[in-house]
Amino acid sequence: MDGLTITDASRSRLEALRLRVQSDLGYIDHPAATWRPNGDDGVLDVLIVGAGQSGLATAFQLMRDKVTNLLVVDRAEAGREGPWRTIARMRTLRSPKEFTGPDLGVPSLTYRAYHEARFGPAAWQQLGLVPKEHWADYLDWYRETLQLPVVNGWELISLRLVEGVVEATLRDAAGTERVRRCRRVVLATGLEGLGRWWMPESVAALPAHLRSHTADDIDFARLAGKTVGVLGAGASAADNAATALEAGAKGVKLFCRRLELQRVQPYRWLTFTGFLRHLGDLDDAWRWRFMHHVMGLREGFPPDTYQRCLAHPGFDIVTGAPWDDVRAIDDRIEVTTPIGRFTFDHVIAGTGIDVDFTARPELRAHADHIATWDDRYTPEPQLRDARLARYPYLGPDFTLQEKTPGSCPLLARIHVFNFGATMSFGPSGSSINAMTTAVPKLAAGITRGLFTAELEQYWQGLAAYDAKLFELQRKA
Repeated sequence: MDGLTITDASRSRLEALRLRVQSDLGYIDHPAATWRPNGDDGVLDVLIVGAGQSGLATAFQLMRDKVTNLLVVDRAEAGREGPWRTIARMRTLRSPKEFTGPDLGVPSLTYRAYHEARFGPAAWQQLGLVPKEHWADYLDWYRETLQLPVVNGWELISLRLVEGVVEATLRDAAGTERVRRCRRVVLATGLEGLGRWWMPESVAALPAHLRSHTADDIDFARLAGKTVGVLGAGASAADNAATALEAGAKGVKLFCRRLELQRVQPYRWLTFTGFLRHLGDLDDAWRWRFMHHVMGLREGFPPDTYQRCLAHPGFDIVTGAPWDDVRAIDDRIEVTTPIGRFTFDHVIAGTGIDVDFTARPELRAHADHIATWDDRYTPEPQLRDARLARYPYLGPDFTLQEKTPGSCPLLARIHVFNFGATMSFGPSGSSINAMTTAVPKLAAGITRGLFTAELEQYWQGLAAYDAKLFELQRKA
């Protein structure tokens, strides 16, 4: 099945589906009244930063709630938002095809409806997992169909609160800066949205041409004929190992610090309404207990990725082998582990992210004021984890919290809907499986803030409301 070609028949079916979406949304358009009282004062109600799947779905939900005075911005060019056409090196999504997400419960907006319109109903029945390119195409169609207000090529570089309004400074590719004033900000900025991609210092210290991170724009063709060491045994690490082998790498060794490879995917267990909807309602002890376990397991290999790697005789998995030392010797890399030394031409770190507010330009000036889990909860000794303790401790509306009350009121206007929300709410801002519960919860938090901030205006509107249902008819 060609992921790039759309036939005339497919275009016709997709256009029919677009009209069906509009019709369906008309059927469920309740309440239909526009409820924001402030009028056009030049201030956005909501600025959404990030036009990937989470940012688009958030905009859709808010517009259904009649919060239409919003804008979505993304620093990437159109079509390259999120990972799907850039750093995602799997062949398919890892989620089962039946999982719904950005559709938010509208059947005609589901990926299945899109796939059947594009390829025919029989193709859906034959489909195993969703090709990542098709998912990217679906998100493009979703954005266009819903006419979401997105501007590409704008990067958020700072936030400040001025007279009760957030001033967001944005910069385009040419370096031109502009300020957009808004009442609320949503950071729908993906996996590294509250920090940075991380690798051990010893790997980062290597010459740049000898090492990469899985989040880098890697020239895999340059690895043809070379030996590659991959640090990490999560799904992304394995995707990059497979991609290197398919590009002609002579040999790839994937290193796992555990004695046994992780083959359990905890996200399959937790994808049920109770967990997805209510983890954030639990007390801190239970939330920490659940997420400490989930985050400790990380994301297991999908079978397809494992088979991609096994198809190449040069692939090997080394378990029980953390990298104790890494150094460059004569333009090669020597890796020392508890079970021996290994030499490579190139190494790739599949070591994920680290939460670091100072790494985010929009948060750097306020980093010392942001409350973390370390500030709010001390787990039992056996459950302590410094990495997880750095995650932000979010309010029930996904907002950043102050370490010291009153020290930084701006934080109450910033809603975190990226991977940084995971410790407080479980899968949420970066997970397809959680969208149908997490996005409405986020939107409800935003609209609650907008409503309560202007109660006096609403009261005055109610007190002045005098639209009579009918006129009295007096008999002569």
